[in-house]
This record gives sequence, structure tokens and C-alpha cells, in this order.
Amino acid sequence: MKRSSPVIASNVVDADKAAALRLTPVSRETEQRLDRYIALLREWQAKTNLVAPSTLPHLWTRHIADSLQLLDLAPDATIWVDLGSGGGFPGVVLACALAERPGAQVHLVERNAKKAAFLREAIRVAGAPGIVHLSEIGDIVEKWSGRVDCVTARALAPLHQLIGFAEPLVKKGAKALFLKGQDVEAELTESTKYWKIEPKLHSSRTGGQGWIVAIDCIERQS
Repeated sequence: MKRSSPVIASNVVDADKAAALRLTPVSRETEQRLDRYIALLREWQAKTNLVAPSTLPHLWTRHIADSLQLLDLAPDATIWVDLGSGGGFPGVVLACALAERPGAQVHLVERNAKKAAFLREAIRVAGAPGIVHLSEIGDIVEKWSGRVDCVTARALAPLHQLIGFAEPLVKKGAKALFLKGQDVEAELTESTKYWKIEPKLHSSRTGGQGWIVAIDCIERQS
């Protein structure tokens, strides 16, 4: 049976968008790119599960603003790699916001072919500087040869696994920014069994007991 997206009142969507843009203001051009991306996501959501259905009325605050806040933690970053991009958070959102920055590029790594197809269409429709890699994360990070300023991941895996994925890129000079939930302290404790890290924690602007874990150096525990 074909799923259909729930009908969401326009006033709810407008209020959510306004709240998100107060938290993370963007240019009018970026807002238009994000509008096109969100419209496409709602269209595809009916046939491909890109986000939790319960979050659809609050896409802007739950997903867009949550992604945009990373930009202030790496203001000079131009080349980004987003691991396990899924429905495009934060990768497509970052690409939309960076479209006016010369030389900007966001690499979106996704193993699921349907989601990778959506990501390619999202980048095209939004007119954003992104490249989609249909690949296992381990395969691509080990072979990465170009520059990377920042590596991101959201709702992908436990923190100690994310650190392992990001290690090859961080060793090349990238900063890692991982969006995590309220269990971040427990995840950090588990991570120190495997990795030597000096993480910095930033409270999420969008609330919900969310955190951003910033890591600049990763070494394996001996």
C-alpha cells in the first residue's frame, strides 16, 4: 500500500519555519534553496522514509535549524564530508547554505541507493554545491585523497563508531562535528575505551537536550 504524507496545516509549517530562522538566520537566497529542498523531501517522503513521520510538522526546527547551527562552529570550512547523509541532514542543508561561498563543496556519503537518488535530486533542485557518493563509509574515508575541512554525522551510529569513521579524515586536518542526543555523556565515556580525544561539547540551539560534539584530534587507545 502506498503511504501518503499527512496533511499539515500551513500555519503550523509557517510558524515552525519562522522559529527555525530566528534560531539560525540565513540569506533570502538560502531560504529559497531550503524551501525547494523541503518541498522535494515532502514529495519523496510518501514513498521513501527519509525522516520520522512524527517530525514532519517541525521539519524546520527539528532538522533544518539543527543542521544549520554547525556552520557557526566551523565558520571558515569550505569542504565538508557528511557521513550517512540519509534524508540530507545536515549535508544538503549545509550545501544550501554554502552555495554562495566560492569553492564550497559538500560530499554526501550514503550507502542506500534510494536515499542516494533522493540526495542527488535534492542537490539538483536546490542548486546547491554537493556531490553524492553511493558508498560504504569505510570504503570512501580510507581512500580519501583531497582536502576536508569538516566531517559531520547525524543520527547515524554510536559516538565511538562515528569517531572510527572520521579518524582518517581528522588525521588529514578535518574537524569532526557530530550531532548527538541526551545520552552524549555515556557515549563519550564508552568512546574513551577506544579513542584518545579531547571533545568540546556545544549545547544545541534547538533544545531537546541535544548536543554537538566537536573533535579536532583522534588517536587510538594503545
